[in-house]
Amino acid sequence: MNHYTVGMAGHIDHGKTTLTKALTNIDTDRLKEEQERQISIELGYAPLKLNDEMEVSLIDVPGHERFIRQMIAGVAGIDLVMLVVAADEGVMPQTREHIDILRLLGIEQGIIVVTKMDRVDEEMHELVELDIRETVEGTFLEDAKVFFVDSKSGVGIDQLKTELAHELAGLSSRDASGAFRLPIDQVFTVHGQGTVVRGTVYEGVVKEGDVLEILPQKKSVRARQLQVHHEPRQNGRAGQRVAVNLGGIGKDEIKRGDVLAASGHYEATDTIDVSLHTVAELRYSIKQRSAIKLHIGTAEVYGKIVFFDRNELTEGNEEMVCQLRLDEPIVTRRGDRFILRRPTPMETIGGGTVIDAHGQKYRFGEETVRTLEQKKAATPEEQFQQLILEKKLLTIKEASNSVHLSEEQLAKWMDEQAQFIILPTGEITSEKVIQSLRESIEAELAHYHLEYPLRQGIKKAELVQSYLQTYPKKILEWMIEEGGDKQWLTLEGPYVALGSHSPHPPEKWAKRVEHVMKAIQEEDLQVSPVFEHIQKQQIPQDLFEELIHYFHQQEILFQIDDKLSIHAEPFKQAIREMKEKTNESFSLQEAKEVTGLSRKYLVPFLEKIDKLGLTIRQEQERRWTDDYEQEWLYKR
Repeated sequence: MNHYTVGMAGHIDHGKTTLTKALTNIDTDRLKEEQERQISIELGYAPLKLNDEMEVSLIDVPGHERFIRQMIAGVAGIDLVMLVVAADEGVMPQTREHIDILRLLGIEQGIIVVTKMDRVDEEMHELVELDIRETVEGTFLEDAKVFFVDSKSGVGIDQLKTELAHELAGLSSRDASGAFRLPIDQVFTVHGQGTVVRGTVYEGVVKEGDVLEILPQKKSVRARQLQVHHEPRQNGRAGQRVAVNLGGIGKDEIKRGDVLAASGHYEATDTIDVSLHTVAELRYSIKQRSAIKLHIGTAEVYGKIVFFDRNELTEGNEEMVCQLRLDEPIVTRRGDRFILRRPTPMETIGGGTVIDAHGQKYRFGEETVRTLEQKKAATPEEQFQQLILEKKLLTIKEASNSVHLSEEQLAKWMDEQAQFIILPTGEITSEKVIQSLRESIEAELAHYHLEYPLRQGIKKAELVQSYLQTYPKKILEWMIEEGGDKQWLTLEGPYVALGSHSPHPPEKWAKRVEHVMKAIQEEDLQVSPVFEHIQKQQIPQDLFEELIHYFHQQEILFQIDDKLSIHAEPFKQAIREMKEKTNESFSLQEAKEVTGLSRKYLVPFLEKIDKLGLTIRQEQERRWTDDYEQEWLYKR
């Protein structure tokens, strides 16, 4: 079963509602006011039975100029339009405006239906058709077939149905593979059932029991029951006219223009980049940041238009890229069609497509225009590649929403390309992003090692922080761990270094540092303060702390108090001798006899080996621990 939506368009009182009833046997003027005044005010809907392979929803839109917003909401999601013209009046102002709106919304398929044929003779038939042909010349209706019908007597209705079936058979049914989205055009309550919303499904599939959300409010709801033209269904899909009974929300919390959507797949926005095509004739110029009224899906929102290559739009039939900054958030995505109108004096400015649903602030000038033109021309795949270079890291949902490809289509294309990386978190990045980040990290660490050769490396938190403005934290942390696994990075405690780096004194001072180490080693256990040795070698004072930290970190020296540090060799030798010459436990006096140290050096020495876990102090004695056999103690 293929699902289609057919819309009516045309001037007021040209017989759209009567034609709808002739085709469907349903009167879509359901409001008391509509029936009393004999004009359509709200959108009307009816199922149209053509054959067993098609399920068709017919939308009857108001023809009066005061209800143009309802008309736009009605035709925004249609597959084919029937342009209705009364034989006794011919083309009228709203006929022309409706044609303009249909063209701007990108409608490509249509049939022209001349109603009230019983009111005119054959000669008038020819004149009306000629008038229509002149009006639609150069539009998508230029080659459309013209049918003359009398909706009340039924003359021509069967032929029209046959042609509708033929035209629709040549169209592809709506793709239902994307995330579910239904712009709401009706909200009401049913006694005993609660809140019901209705609309045409733009994309995806909805099932009974699905957890959805109302946007832009981000209100979570559940689809309790579904109907398609008053018939219960287990699911609804793209192209169908669906009513959804919602749990978890009241009628007064929803309005026309809101969107019912799959949870987590769509984000509201108030800044959109667009490609705008203006109507053939503008009655008034449009100045920079002029007030506009945007009609998109079933929503209508006020805002401002921002140009990047001009300060005023004066000519009609222009095509340009620009930006719309809205007073309220909407839900849209790339490729959606829209209509732009002037709030006052009321007129249609133009229409077009959304280039980017989440526009940024750009500079005025040709560079921005070129960027937006490139974005407009890009295929979904090219958009994705560019997007991932900009964002660095995306979820499959974010990517799908941004480039108007379903998650399945995107995943399949990524598999074919083999140039993308999926992190353990499930998020996507590209090899280009990773390579660029690796080169940046390598360059930064190489510079850091050159400037601070004595240091183990840079602290991981510091390295991550330095890139947070350009890269997401997740990708930075993954990159560092990956670098450690592949050994182009060395990870030691909180420090990160290049795999090829080992801390060393600056070449300029390397010889003098050797003299410092040798002098301290020769002092054995009764050492002078380290900084005195460094001073004697006339090493710059700004290296003192770095150098002392290097000695300790590399275990060249072992610090026994704030000022004193013993060279590793005599320090280890003294521990080994003590172990050989004492029992399982020993006293301070025994340690003094073995080492020959005065109390000034002995107490901090013993406290140091306590800290190293070699001994444990028990009252007046110390006991050797099982950790005495540590490997470092026997390294030369």
